[in-house]
Amino acid sequence: MIKPPALNYGDSIGLVATARKISRKELQVAINILEEWGLSVQLAPNLFKAENQFAGSDAQRLSDIQSFIDNPEIKAILCVRGGYGTVRIVDQINFLPLIESPKWIGGYSDVSVIVNKLSRLRIESLHCSMPINFEKNSEMALDSIRKALFGEALNYTIPNHPLNTLGVGKGAITGGNLSMLYSQMGSDSALKTDGCILFLEDLDEYLYHIDRMMYGLKRSGYFENLAGVIVGSMSDMNDNTIPFGESAYEIIHRHFKDYSFPVCFGFPAGHQDDNRTLIFSRQATLEVEANQVNLSYHG
Repeated sequence: MIKPPALNYGDSIGLVATARKISRKELQVAINILEEWGLSVQLAPNLFKAENQFAGSDAQRLSDIQSFIDNPEIKAILCVRGGYGTVRIVDQINFLPLIESPKWIGGYSDVSVIVNKLSRLRIESLHCSMPINFEKNSEMALDSIRKALFGEALNYTIPNHPLNTLGVGKGAITGGNLSMLYSQMGSDSALKTDGCILFLEDLDEYLYHIDRMMYGLKRSGYFENLAGVIVGSMSDMNDNTIPFGESAYEIIHRHFKDYSFPVCFGFPAGHQDDNRTLIFSRQATLEVEANQVNLSYHG
């Protein structure tokens, strides 16, 4: 795997919008926090443009992220928010400069399509909160971003969940937003999950959609050779007038219950204020014990 170097005090970090539009006011808290960490915040030229719901045109958003990837002075890139729109530009982004000069790219939700593409290229990336969320994020969530960017140890111990499957698994962490993973099946950003620890989270989906997407991934072989599973938040789920009969966690548990790998539910990551950073494509050990869950990275 290709590991981006840790940031140093005074390094430049670029803020870019690959999906929904955003205002300067919505970003000011995050800018202040990043500057408090000793980073020089660079705003993409088209960051505050708007075209309907998007942060400018596809061409403008593509130009912004490509210019930051190509610029050697930019040492890390954070996507400022999700929504929808990243998939419209991902196939035009040239990620090859990151092979020779890697840098951290971070985000979640709609930005899963970028971190999945980086996983296919064997480049580490950050599944982390985005600047629009910084004002409401927990202190632990923000500190996990800082630690990941600056190369500090990032390990977690969380309480047990009644749906957990006990065991130990070792592999690179990959995954992201369930809806995004489902939508990418068959594309060149579809995940390669063999030997990996799969992370899943989602927001505002109907319960039967969760079931359908899990069947889609299962039938496509995504679960066959996993080393483990981490399930983050399944926030604001919806149901029909006639109830589906299972919660999102119960649906996911049913799909994994016949496998032997460890499964952890309730990990603090996803669409919630306590959205802890995960380093995608880095080798890790997942230990699901009777009383707690430990996640530790190698290197």
